[in-house]
Amino acid sequence: MTPQPLSPEQLEQQAQQAIQDDRPEQAERLMRALLAGGSGLIRQWVLLVNALRRQGKMTEAKSIQEMLVDNSPGSLDLRFDLAEILLQLGEFDRGWREYHHRYGLAHTISLERKVPKPRWDGRPIAGKTLLIHDEQGYGDTFQFLRMVPWAKAKSGARILLQILDQQEGFARRMEGIDEIVLRGQLPPPFDMHCEMMSLPKAMSLRLEDLPGSSGYLSPDPTRLAKWRARLAPLPRPIVALVWAGRPTHNNDANRSTSLGSFAPLAQVTGGSFLSIQKGPRAAEAKTPPPGLSILSLDDEIADFEDTAAILAIADLLISVDSSPVHLAGGMGRPVWTLLPYVGEWRWLMDREDSPWYPSMRLFRQRQPGDWNEVMSRVVEALKSFPTNAP
Repeated sequence: MTPQPLSPEQLEQQAQQAIQDDRPEQAERLMRALLAGGSGLIRQWVLLVNALRRQGKMTEAKSIQEMLVDNSPGSLDLRFDLAEILLQLGEFDRGWREYHHRYGLAHTISLERKVPKPRWDGRPIAGKTLLIHDEQGYGDTFQFLRMVPWAKAKSGARILLQILDQQEGFARRMEGIDEIVLRGQLPPPFDMHCEMMSLPKAMSLRLEDLPGSSGYLSPDPTRLAKWRARLAPLPRPIVALVWAGRPTHNNDANRSTSLGSFAPLAQVTGGSFLSIQKGPRAAEAKTPPPGLSILSLDDEIADFEDTAAILAIADLLISVDSSPVHLAGGMGRPVWTLLPYVGEWRWLMDREDSPWYPSMRLFRQRQPGDWNEVMSRVVEALKSFPTNAP
């Protein structure tokens, strides 16, 4: 008996299931069959774009996403997805403009701060006060703090920065910030405002403008002295390790791994490995893989100030995509960032370096989910890492 062809609804359901099961190639085949005639529902085209993005086919995904936006310009979800694709391809001009729609989405609208003042658009406002407020995660703030002094120079304004308490000290040690208020506190009067991650749009940030400055973050001198004494007996090179990011991140399953994936580091003789992992995965350092000796510092790290001091002393950080890589990069410290097959937009495509951080090297998965091959390259690179760093 000849099997009946699948209905459009069945093809769509199978493609959705393939996406959920991390089988984007199959989802792509199904949706191409459904859309072969060149027409279809928007949600079906969105499924195809999703399948393409998960395979790193960003150029093709971009052309389809632009078509969707042209046909549904009022859909902020479509515009935000286009923003991420454009930024990942390094097309910053339109990318930052579309990224502005990030707070119009159903799952993020509650995060938007309603500010009864106009948003700064990059114009000079000498004599005025500009409130710049942080947003999203710790890593985003570490990454975009670099732009606050740039905003002061371009606006000529008095800069009022609103930031989380864990990052207040880093901001106080920076130039170009006139006053700081913690998130949750009522700020003093101001004339205009701008979200920290809207500064690239306001200032028309281009890829060639990066990094602009390196080492804009610095450790607290008191913590630095404490950790110098604590780590002084350890043989060099001192390598700090982080294997998991924030578990509530929407892509954590792809970007994080386990300490077990770091087992090949046992092949590297000499030196010292430190665990600066925080959160629920930190306990893995108590029972490391056989042959891998790790000093766990979880119980001694109170906050990012301790982490920064450790990174200032350590010779290298090896970490998955997490806030410590932005902290290390912002400090100008050597950091090797381990990325999934398709990383976040900020890491662009097919690069082993990061324009955001000159001291960073990227190790990308060559096959989805394959951390073993990544670690084999890390081990080879670490074997030739200099042992006489200060």
